[in-house]
Amino acid sequence: MSLLAVLCLLLLQTGAHGFGISLFGLFGGDSLKHEDITGRAILNTTVQACRALALAEGKNFTFPPQPFTAESVAVACEASKSSKSFRQAIKLIQKNNRRVDISRLFSPRFHFDNEEFTEGRKLIAEGLSAVKASNKRNNFEAARAKLGRILHTLQDFYSHSNWVEMRNKLPNSNLIRSDTSIGNVAAKSRATCRNCDGDDCTNNILEDILEEKILTSGYFSLLPFFSTKPTGKCSHGGAFDQTSKIEPKGGINKDEFDSSHGHLHREAANLAIAATSELLEDVRGAAGDRPFLQMMGITKGKPLCFVIDTTGSMGDDIAAVRTVTSSIINSKVGTEDEPSLYILVPFNDPDFGPLTKTTDPNVFKNAINSLSADGGGDSPEMSLSGLQLALTGVPSNSEIFLFTDATAKDTHLRSTVTALIERTKSVVTFMITNILGSRRRRQTDNGQQQNSRMLKSDAQLYRDLAQASGGQAIEVAKSELLGATSIITESSSSSLVTLLQAARSPGKAENFTFTVDESVKNLTIYITGRSATFTLISPTGVSHSSANMTGSLIITSKSVGNFQTLQLKTQVGLWEIKMESASPYTLKVVGESSIDFLFDFLEVSQGPLGGFDVLDNRPRAGVNSSLRLTLIGGDSATVTEVTLVESSGSGKVNGSVQAQDGEDFLVQFDRIPSVEFVVLVKGQTSNTSSKASSVPFQRQSATSIRASSLTVTAADSNSVLVPGIPLSVDFSVATSGAGGNFIIQATNDQGFPSTFPSSLFLGTGGSANGTVNLTAPLNTTSGTDVTLTIEANAPGGADTNYVVLRFTALSTVTDFTRPVCQLLSLQSNCSENCSLSMWSLSVQVTDGAEGTGVDRISLRQGNGTMNTSLSADNENITLVSYNASCCSPDVELLVVDQAGNVGSCFYTVRATADNSTQPVNVTATTTTSTSTNSQVPTATPTVSSSTKAVQSFLLCLSIAILGLSF
Repeated sequence: MSLLAVLCLLLLQTGAHGFGISLFGLFGGDSLKHEDITGRAILNTTVQACRALALAEGKNFTFPPQPFTAESVAVACEASKSSKSFRQAIKLIQKNNRRVDISRLFSPRFHFDNEEFTEGRKLIAEGLSAVKASNKRNNFEAARAKLGRILHTLQDFYSHSNWVEMRNKLPNSNLIRSDTSIGNVAAKSRATCRNCDGDDCTNNILEDILEEKILTSGYFSLLPFFSTKPTGKCSHGGAFDQTSKIEPKGGINKDEFDSSHGHLHREAANLAIAATSELLEDVRGAAGDRPFLQMMGITKGKPLCFVIDTTGSMGDDIAAVRTVTSSIINSKVGTEDEPSLYILVPFNDPDFGPLTKTTDPNVFKNAINSLSADGGGDSPEMSLSGLQLALTGVPSNSEIFLFTDATAKDTHLRSTVTALIERTKSVVTFMITNILGSRRRRQTDNGQQQNSRMLKSDAQLYRDLAQASGGQAIEVAKSELLGATSIITESSSSSLVTLLQAARSPGKAENFTFTVDESVKNLTIYITGRSATFTLISPTGVSHSSANMTGSLIITSKSVGNFQTLQLKTQVGLWEIKMESASPYTLKVVGESSIDFLFDFLEVSQGPLGGFDVLDNRPRAGVNSSLRLTLIGGDSATVTEVTLVESSGSGKVNGSVQAQDGEDFLVQFDRIPSVEFVVLVKGQTSNTSSKASSVPFQRQSATSIRASSLTVTAADSNSVLVPGIPLSVDFSVATSGAGGNFIIQATNDQGFPSTFPSSLFLGTGGSANGTVNLTAPLNTTSGTDVTLTIEANAPGGADTNYVVLRFTALSTVTDFTRPVCQLLSLQSNCSENCSLSMWSLSVQVTDGAEGTGVDRISLRQGNGTMNTSLSADNENITLVSYNASCCSPDVELLVVDQAGNVGSCFYTVRATADNSTQPVNVTATTTTSTSTNSQVPTATPTVSSSTKAVQSFLLCLSIAILGLSF
């Protein structure tokens, strides 16, 4: 099937309906929302990226069934285990898209209202530069957040302007470029609308505006006496817009079928999907297919992240890390569990970092091999600083392994690290050596040796952080460390799920149960605690005691230091484990499964549109609350019970579950526990191996959550941090409890200079405001991701809450011009028997006198051999030579400059019917001079391959808009 046919089929089966925002909120019905438009375009573009990669590798690609889903697309991309991270990436982009209507509702440029076309296009262009810069540095989380925001503005153009009314059938490609005209914008003094005829607003835009193709958009205001609508201008329209009551009355928005111009809602939504796809194709072209897929969460495996103490006594530990790194890379590269990202953060004292982030396993291996154990001074090290840097660099739901034999020197970062653990839902496992009085020799600053001890109590901070994250605090002798690193290999599966997790301090006898469904493989139990014993009972009633580490239930078992691991023979049904210990212990049951879940706590939106918004920090303690739960990989499963379970006790709060669209569920709780808790999900899934219609399943969140009586919020600020220019971030702190002086702490992972109030005074049940001023140094690399954590601590430290913000450091972009190609020569001897002949071409690529220079040239299409070299006469010119069999007559060069501008050069050569070697057609992004040589035909202008794909899509779209398909 041709690409055009596939895209046509895609459009016909997905359709389009509308533009609201909704998180169980105001907009509904048949109208397509921003989330829907964004999700469909992401799925479409991701499919095309996976298809291109497959074809480049000589593989067949099978399109997933319609309508596309995150799970079906992940399977088609041969990355089925990434459906959770893919869904999570989509939801993050959608969340940031939705928040533009919540935080920037009254800023016209964010919605192309009030004829602010230049300002809106500037937002998109600057945001697009930030997305590309973040992707270039593998900062995919920051790229997703910024992408969602600019997509909202882009999509609103088609609903809020008169682009559709002017009978345009293609999106306005100039919205994502700053070097072109956005169109003929109406002068402020020019009238654009007349009064609607009662409720009929279908013809309220003036005829001369439409005939002359003059761009206009509606004015919007909630308060009529604050309206700045000039005489004769169109209004946005709708119940909230008070300008629509001022002549000319009515509106022109197409947000829903019931909007003022709702009769054009479908056309506007179709164009918004096409425009979103076009922007995503531009991002894809700048990044390359694999980085684009990583930004979207389509990867084969989980990130591998090590935080390593490099002080003088850590030589054995570093050697163990080298061994396990080589083992993982050698065994998993090329498999579905190949790590998607490699992250390394060294620390000692007083230094930590830098963070190494790469997708190349050899680069990571070399970084590990280059580590050396040296120095250290006094015993405590900057372990939490290193962990903070890692937590801000990894994607959400990552596993981090920290190796140390020393206590933390930077304990003031404890609450910051805890906040980042909760925010990213990352699991941190500590590999601790030199505990229980083992001697450690260090090199002091004066060259003398000193002995130090890491007492059992010294490691309590690491145990607490491990428990909060759902990780382990593994305490072993240095000689035992390599044996304990098996947990790293076992945890590297991207389909790992948690069935049960509990911590008890002090230890006590207690019985735990967990349900195993038939989707679970590699069932494993982890126990930490030096005196813990247990009895395990299978669903069939077979019992096994820890006194005997072999038996019919166990495949393998291992005990090293305070850590026990058991791999069980999987049996479907209800298991029981009876724990006995006089000392603290943790218990965790994991397995591999396609069934998992995502969740976010919700708060009632403070905006006029109602509904809910996703809560980015701790929920409020002791009050009712709601949770959005998304079931992953559960095509035949449903959720029946969601419970908040105390992490260190037996208390729990049951929620009321309501199924929503797709795999989403809204869960409501009458109160939130005041102690740390986890989310436990139970449900039913179809049983394919027995006559039973369904079997129960259970999953649990790894990260513990703590509620708070404090609320910390930050005003929506520019997410771009310009080096050398201070950025002011306003925040507020509110309490539902007692007042007093609340300690404020603001830290950023890059150590950039900042100022903030050290405390704020709040009255009982009161609030107060503050400002953080953050400055990136002038030499900051463009695309650097900066994470700012603002914390508020109640008097006495009894309660704390936080807000975590991401910024992208971006130098001012002045290059918006695409690189261009000039055809130098084309040679061909193609005949009817294409396998016996070859053709070749030579192309000159430049980025213009004011450009940033060519960064990358790759083949978007073609099976030949490409070589590049710099011109001997001009280093700003890149020469490209290409040779291919005549059986592969097409080639497309994708050219990207240092600023992320994408150009495309397409050439094709075909034999004529009389077997002559005359090329039939050659096209490129630039016009070259005509040649009389039959081997060098004229090159005529064309659009980039990404634009061509979108135009193919839009050809179908035009048919659909004309009413021939729906």
